[in-house]
Amino acid sequence: MELQLSTPALLFSAITLMMLAFTNRFLAIASLIRGLHKKYLENPDENIIIEQIQNLKKRLGMIKYMQLCGVLSFLLCVICMYLIFIDAQPAANYVFIGSMLALLISLGISLVEILISTQALNLELQDMEILFQSRSSGFWFKKDKNDE
Repeated sequence: MELQLSTPALLFSAITLMMLAFTNRFLAIASLIRGLHKKYLENPDENIIIEQIQNLKKRLGMIKYMQLCGVLSFLLCVICMYLIFIDAQPAANYVFIGSMLALLISLGISLVEILISTQALNLELQDMEILFQSRSSGFWFKKDKNDE
């Protein structure tokens, strides 16, 4: 099978949208880290803040590698297009495979990062449940018999 110049070009829009999503994740996490930093300075002994900071640090590293693989995929697509343009088809095939692998790795890391981010949200929910259960009324999580 011979690659057409349009084949690697099709990945451009997908990679661009993926990189935009990764950048948005990075900006959201940066904002969360700044907010948690303030909370940590106010109350450094609160366990939930320490756990959230550890979680965000792990996610930040993952986003770095997601972006790195995304950029590598983009670069390999450009190289592949150049190789197709100069009629180096066998090399273009291998470079295109490398581009697809980099994209696949980036998406795999993204999947794991999503799973870790849900753990962070569960930490927040557990903290709220403990706080609500410690209140005397406890009306937040109990269903009223009259509502049925």
